[in-house]
Amino acid sequence: MSELLNANELLQAAKSSTGLSDWGDDSLPQRFDMAIDKLNAIAMDNVGRQATADVCQWLLTSRLKFFNDHKITPGLADEVIEQPLFATGEPRSGTTLLHALLSVDPDSRSLRFWEVMYPSPPPGLAAADDPRRAWADADWREINAMAPEWLKIHPYNDMLGDGLPECERTWAMDFRVMTPTAWWRAPIGMYVGGLPTEDHAQYRIHKMMLQHCQYGSESKKRWALKGFHGPRLKAFFDTYPDARLIWTHRDPVQVTASRIGMAIALTKAFAKGEVDMEQQAAIHLAATRAGIADTMNNPLIDDPRIFHVRYTDFVSDPVGTIRKFYEFCDIDMTDAAEQAMRDYLANNKGDRYGKFHYTTDWIKEDLNALNEEFAPYRQRFGLDVEVRK
Repeated sequence: MSELLNANELLQAAKSSTGLSDWGDDSLPQRFDMAIDKLNAIAMDNVGRQATADVCQWLLTSRLKFFNDHKITPGLADEVIEQPLFATGEPRSGTTLLHALLSVDPDSRSLRFWEVMYPSPPPGLAAADDPRRAWADADWREINAMAPEWLKIHPYNDMLGDGLPECERTWAMDFRVMTPTAWWRAPIGMYVGGLPTEDHAQYRIHKMMLQHCQYGSESKKRWALKGFHGPRLKAFFDTYPDARLIWTHRDPVQVTASRIGMAIALTKAFAKGEVDMEQQAAIHLAATRAGIADTMNNPLIDDPRIFHVRYTDFVSDPVGTIRKFYEFCDIDMTDAAEQAMRDYLANNKGDRYGKFHYTTDWIKEDLNALNEEFAPYRQRFGLDVEVRK
């Protein structure tokens, strides 16, 4: 094993640098060891290994400080997260725009990248000049410089440290996902899958992060968040029993093509090597298939706390769709909220950094057969076969 990527040495270094030792979960060292094994299996030179080790140290020390904050801060663990709103759906199904619009409602608040990238001390106590905001802005300038195509795919990245992370970003320091917004400095590309997950443990950290960010805030606004919660509905609703979830549904063939394009772009940017396009296509078609199968077989899919919408309906009338969701949640759509959403749409065009082009040609399977395979899902949610112009 590489000396730079030695699990025990990295764990000990994090404890030594912080003077802390409580990981908040006894399984963390074993899980981190598994993550290191996967990282050591990726071909990297010593510069890449050092960058990877640095990311590990950042996440490990953040974790120690985060759990220590929660332990020593009076009242932090008592923060109540009340009636949060969540957006979900398959990747590339409009959920990021949906999240952005929910976030600009003056009566809502969302997680920000600077908060989840540098969560200690509790962000709810941070002043306007807290240096963590500038640190995260610098991080995002670096990310955008490395991956300029990502701005075409995901133009919301121009919000820098004030941008809107997916809920999965709260789990980065738990070594259950290797999201690019934590691992961009490590030449591992868009790493997908293979790490052990445990839904209730993940939502425990997610809720703690919301408590961290809410603590000290004078006004307790409702949370508006986004993540891929469909496969974890039992733990999701166990953690947030009064949550409401808006779920967008899109033609799975177009979802697959778009996510392949995103994976190719991010892998080229961050892995610093050649990209096996057929491999990426296979990975993301398999991921779409798994997501659709989970949705169709999920016993909670018709839970009365879930509001299902078609992607095409949302993109044709975003504000109207959110108005219907608010009615579903018994929330008033204020004039200020509607105006903020319309202003956002007017001032943040989706193609402001150029058009993101993708093609179903990347899917190396018969499209007619795929359309037939996904027909039950489209029928279940009233979807047509999407034809891009």
